Amino acid sequence: MSDPASEVTVAAAELRQLVERVERLEEEKATIQNDIKEVMAEAKGRGYDTKALRAIIRLRKKDPNEIQEEEAVLDLYKNALGMV
Repeated sequence: MSDPASEVTVAAAELRQLVERVERLEEEKATIQNDIKEVMAEAKGRGYDTKALRAIIRLRKKDPNEIQEEEAVLDLYKNALGMV
């Protein structure tokens, strides 16, 4: 038979490791978010439109077919509203 006390100790150690890993990742995430903010500030300082940059970054994450479909729907809606 296994010892329940040792199982609890092992589970607690494993839980502690998981929590510590998440904490380290959260710290890295904060650092990366700050780095992105600095790059965007640099881009803005050089005269780039950061809203447009963010839109381009979002588009680059998407599949080309998905982009084409979204643009087609947007064009359809703009035409229906007389915006083109």
